[in-house]
Amino acid sequence: MRRLVFAAALGLSVAMSPPANTDSLYIGDGNDNTIKRFDASTGKYLGVFVTNKDCPQNPNPPPLGCLYGPRGLIFDGSDHLLVADQNVNLSFNGAIYEYSAKTGAFVKALVPYTDPNAPPAPRGIVLYNDDVLFVASQTGTGVPKDPCETSCVQAFDASNGKFLRFLPPPDELAASFHPRGVVIGPDDNLLYVSNFPDPSTGLGGQILVYNPETGNFQATFASNDTCKCDFNRPEGLVFGPDGNLYVTSFRRDPGDTDKILIFAGPAKSKPGAFIGQIVLDVPDQVSMDPSQRAFAQALLFGPQGHLFVPITGPSPAAGQSFTGKYAGDVRRYNVQTNSFTLFINSAGKGQPLGSPWYLTFGNTDPGTLTYD
Repeated sequence: MRRLVFAAALGLSVAMSPPANTDSLYIGDGNDNTIKRFDASTGKYLGVFVTNKDCPQNPNPPPLGCLYGPRGLIFDGSDHLLVADQNVNLSFNGAIYEYSAKTGAFVKALVPYTDPNAPPAPRGIVLYNDDVLFVASQTGTGVPKDPCETSCVQAFDASNGKFLRFLPPPDELAASFHPRGVVIGPDDNLLYVSNFPDPSTGLGGQILVYNPETGNFQATFASNDTCKCDFNRPEGLVFGPDGNLYVTSFRRDPGDTDKILIFAGPAKSKPGAFIGQIVLDVPDQVSMDPSQRAFAQALLFGPQGHLFVPITGPSPAAGQSFTGKYAGDVRRYNVQTNSFTLFINSAGKGQPLGSPWYLTFGNTDPGTLTYD
């Protein structure tokens, strides 16, 4: 679904200024398990939107509506914010929760963790044609005994949470299918899925394409085997205003850097070809000091065609014994120049984000993730 704004000025003799941008940016913070809200133009902190108040630590079972690892989040166009909750370090599957788009109050569990088909560890989510919710779930290693014991892509009815189908991996990835991010292609209406093939090494990655109507696998769009671009551990993926695909990628080893890779979009002359990158680390610093790393799990285009990149870590929440210098920052990139301004300052500088993951604007399309 896309929210479009039309404007017309007929027979007016005076200039009219456009209305101020009143949109907000919403970010899931894995540090304190909240969703936080910021002004979409200035980055000003507007407060906690989905709270962790009255949510106990290490619960058994977790109360419905309490977040223990917020991941994918989108507005569904029906006054709801949908959030994938991973139930990190709890012996329960994940869940998909609905919150009020106006107040952030818990509404219901669209897919409760008690559901037999609840995603084991949901990450990215998107909405297709307003009525089908796709959820990527990645955890563990090895071949699952059933389609979603450890890792899978699932489709749910967005109106009632009813499970619809699993999306099978291609045969060559049957033993290395660990999907993380999802997006609907704005040019071809197909489902793109980032895959992290080997959690034991952290190396490699693919972008897989599915038919969202049937759930059938279509093709491998991009791969570390063919791009020659150090494509490792991909998660967030989003199409830019230029039609190209931007994907987060982690460093191969201490001599490499964390980055965003850019692949030619499906409407280009060579779809899936590696065409560029945005390096997130300062190479001469990060090779000597790992706290200088600046890796990102997710990314999103927003107002004025800028690319917004939350720096997730390294941080204690990512299993490190130190907090990275840049953890908690949100960068706003001009992709024409690969330069950025600091949109939100990190928690170490007095701002509220500790470990930012997925993000959405109020005007983000819930399927294509484009900014309207």
